Parts: sequence; C-alpha cells; structure tokens
Amino acid sequence: MNATFVLGGAQTDFLRNWTREGATLADLIAEPVHAALTDAQIEAADVEVAHVGNFASEIYCGQGHLGGLLVEADPAFSGLPTSRHEAACASGSVAVLAAMADLEAGRYDVAVVVGVEMMRNVGTAAAVGNLGAAAWVPDETEGIPMVWPEVFATLGDEYDRRYGLDDAHLRAIARNSFANARRNPLAQTRRWELPEGAFTDDDHDNPRVAGRLRRHDCSQITDGGACVVLANARFASEWARARSVDLDTIARIAGWGHRTARMSYAGKLADSNGEQFVFPHVRGTITDAFERAGLADVHGLDAIECHDCFTTTHYMAIDHFGITEPGESWKAIESGDVFADGPLPINPSGGLIGCGHPVGASGVRMLFDVAKQVQGRAGDCQVEGARTAATLNIGGSATTSVSFVVSTA
Repeated sequence: MNATFVLGGAQTDFLRNWTREGATLADLIAEPVHAALTDAQIEAADVEVAHVGNFASEIYCGQGHLGGLLVEADPAFSGLPTSRHEAACASGSVAVLAAMADLEAGRYDVAVVVGVEMMRNVGTAAAVGNLGAAAWVPDETEGIPMVWPEVFATLGDEYDRRYGLDDAHLRAIARNSFANARRNPLAQTRRWELPEGAFTDDDHDNPRVAGRLRRHDCSQITDGGACVVLANARFASEWARARSVDLDTIARIAGWGHRTARMSYAGKLADSNGEQFVFPHVRGTITDAFERAGLADVHGLDAIECHDCFTTTHYMAIDHFGITEPGESWKAIESGDVFADGPLPINPSGGLIGCGHPVGASGVRMLFDVAKQVQGRAGDCQVEGARTAATLNIGGSATTSVSFVVSTA
C-alpha cells in the first residue's frame, strides 16, 4: 500500500543552451513540469505537493528559493507546498526521496518532483570551477581549478592500485556512452561526430584532462530540467481505473537506498582500505534498494542508469552493482554484457557522458528513463523486454548515494 507510482514525466532537450535562447531558470523549471503533467494526463490543480532538486542556482544564476519559481509555473500552483533539496549531483534523487516520504506518510496523494540546473550561462572554466562547491572547501579545492576530474582520476588510480586497471576499458565505456546517446533524441551529444581517436589515448582527438582521464571520459556541462509525477497507491489506482489501465503496467518505485559517507574523499578511500569494495557505502545503497525491492541480486534487473560523471564512476558501478566481482568490471566490458546489446545494458540513454549532466536534474532524469524502460516507452533506447531497472545517483565524491529500483514486474 506504500508503493510510489511514476505516472509520467518529461526531460528537456539537453542540447539546448537556454541563456542563448534568452530563457531563464524559471523557464527551465516550467517547461518540464508542464510536459510531465501532460505525459501523466493530470491537471496542475491535482498536484498536492512539489519538490525541487537543484545544486547551485545561487552560484550559477544568483537565484535561490526555487520552490517559488516552481509555483510561478502555473496559476493553479498558488499555495502549493514546496521544498528545495541540495545534495550535489544527487540533489534530484534526494528530492524524489522527500516526495516519496510525503506520499508514504499519507500527507499527500500526488507530488511533482523537478530537477533543474542552468550551467551554460557562464564560461566553461567557471562552470567547472563552480562544481567544486560539492567538495570539502577549501581542504579539497584550494589551488585545484578542476576538482572533479582530479578526484575521479584518482578513483581510477585506486582501482589500479588494488586490482589493476587498463585505461582501454575506460575508453570502451566512453565509446558505448556516445553510441547510445546517438539514439536518444534528447541527448546533448546526439549530433556529435567524433573521430576514432576520441576513444584512444590520442592527445589531439582526446586530450588529457587530469591524470588518466581524457576529454571523452568526462560528462558534459549541461542546461536541463527533468520532472516526474509521483502518486501513492490510492491515487494511482483511481487514475488507472479512470483510464482503463492495468495498475501493474504503471512503473512503481519498488525499492530505494540512500546513504551518506564522510565528506573527505581521501577519508573514504582510507576507510575502505582492506574492504571488498572501493566504496562500501555505495554498495550498501544498492543492496538496500535490492532488499526493499525483494531482489536477490543484480540479475533481477534488465537495465541500469548509473552516474557516469566520469568513466571511472561507470567502471565502479559495474562491480558495485555486483555484475562482476570487485575489481573485475573489465570482464563485463570485454564481454559486452553492459553494452546496448548485452544482457544488462548500462546507460542506454547515453548516461551523463552522452546524454548530459545538468547536475540537479540528473537523478530525476535517470528515474524517468528507467520508468520509461520498464513500461516499454523508451523509443530507440528501449531495452527489449525490460520490466525491472535501477538507478545509481551519486553526489560529490560519492558522499551522497541514492539508488532506486523501478518495476512493472
């Protein structure tokens, strides 16, 4: 009876530069909200509570208090209770968790969750630098212009130290991400034409960014919004009955996991030294979601959307989901098991690398993408026969981690 259903959703076109269009952050919130309501076939007046996921609108846009901007999206939202949630790149997923809690507590029957980030209104160097606010300031940021490539290059180094890591496997992940994105009509890179050298160690076509990471190992600076309409079982049952829809065909959030680790990246690695997994708390987030969903292991999934802010985090997700033993993610890459035509595709959308990474929106976008997958609505990105899928959304140096299992099974 406490199930949360995803009645519909929407994503903006991540290729768009909203500042060049003369659009505002309010516009970037309003568009996916209205599109999601249309997709869910409900009126704005039916919404009883709303949550906004956003990382750093104050830094990028000088704008806070985003719940008020959401109310501006429709006259029917006047008086609507709203909240804004921040957890770095996991902001959207944390907003979803808050909405689920509202629905499960019986306070409200229908919730809107919108994740949003406008990042292309400043230069690339400033956009990348602003993201450092998700690290421990100034301990982890002073004197480092691009914190996150440095941090996640070090994640690759840690895998190399513990297990060995061939960078060719990272390049293969990047190739797959961009290939998947070409099938996604809303992906930021869908029109990119990349030379073969973009997926090699060619310093011209794929220049080094930090450590072992090169340009196409990195996710994109993106403007974007995503929205989902969530409902409790009572409302979803009535909604389905009114539309002669079988409730079992509606995507539901079957399980969730949410853990927060210490802020220090070096501290995380020190704490996990000698442990089976590089990030035990991330593994725990995933297994928490499995347990709540009644899944024995990863083999109960048909698809995954993971947080590939860099190819190294994608590599980490493979073994942390249990697709391989720890340190053996390369096996699933060499076999193609996690590619589009494999038995358990990861990021059929193109992921953060191919689809784009508007920070506060990514968790909501992932949830909507897996909801479409399990309902057979993912178009050219569809994984055939998908009924159960999962997300993994991380914030900062995996300080915050959130996982959802979504199913129609």
